[in-house]
Amino acid sequence: MILLAAYVATIPLANLVVTHFGAVPVGFGFIAPAAVYFAGLALVLRDLARESAGRGAVLAAIVVGTVLSYLLADSALATASAAAFIVAELLDFAVYEPLRKRGLIVAVVGSNIVGLLADSLIFLKLAFGSFEFLPGQIIGKTWMTVAAVAILVLLGRRRTLT
Repeated sequence: MILLAAYVATIPLANLVVTHFGAVPVGFGFIAPAAVYFAGLALVLRDLARESAGRGAVLAAIVVGTVLSYLLADSALATASAAAFIVAELLDFAVYEPLRKRGLIVAVVGSNIVGLLADSLIFLKLAFGSFEFLPGQIIGKTWMTVAAVAILVLLGRRRTLT
């Protein structure tokens, strides 16, 4: 339930930080909407929540997160975010499920690559009508995926040592 709640929280938080902070640096001279870090974290949390709670719970979490977004953030951002999350989630199902047989890390990395591209393209087009921030979106979400995968690998090693 903690993973599911954290995933739900990333959806309105992503929209709130864009509203309040606009664009932020992500490295290599690129910038992206501030939501990039929460959206990147959401990609990993979504996969982990699916592991623990299942597909239906994750889809319900998207609905709850979207409703919270509409209540807390700009409605145009909430709409763009909802569309991006839904399409990215459907693509994630198509990639994650078959890759899961090869291991959690492989599935998370593969589905995050597809998810971050789909989420970025859809969100940027709907929210800003432009792909100007696309390189920054990809970089920022990749940072979050790399950090999360590193933590998962370390936790996996720790479990094998204890």
